[in-house]
Amino acid sequence: MDGSETSTPTRATQPARPLSVHPAVEPLSFLLGTWRGEGEGGFPTITSFKYGEELSFSHPGNRPVIAYSQRTWKLDSGEPMHAESGYWRPKPDGTLEVVIAQSTGLVEVQKGTYNAEEKVVKLRSELVANGSKVREITRVIKLVNGQLAYVVEMATSLIGLQPHLKASLKKL
Repeated sequence: MDGSETSTPTRATQPARPLSVHPAVEPLSFLLGTWRGEGEGGFPTITSFKYGEELSFSHPGNRPVIAYSQRTWKLDSGEPMHAESGYWRPKPDGTLEVVIAQSTGLVEVQKGTYNAEEKVVKLRSELVANGSKVREITRVIKLVNGQLAYVVEMATSLIGLQPHLKASLKKL
């Protein structure tokens, strides 16, 4: 360069993780990173199943938000099963707003709480849109012995809130 040219950062030169964590995100910083493991699912109207899963929580550093993505696959074949992505917005008072779009077309708006000391997040749907049968979804996520464990419960138009999914994931 002769000094008259300007350089813009490229993806290769940008840091993979933020240099600092936004103060609103700090209590949930234990989630940041990629987690992988296995889970199992079921519901009164479907056959039980097992799956592989990867969750990713990332943070730009300068904004009070966590980007979230999830994908699952069949353990025996690796065939994709489900995916979802969205954003988590923690508030200083220990509350949390979450928006998730699923690969099935279902959209969730959830609100809940987090306890930074116990490393537990509890979410309940405020709105489940574009789902002809699903009426409510809850999620409880916690760090247990260094692993991220969760339970998802679901209610449909015919069946009340029931366990649907559970998994235990290790940080990569």
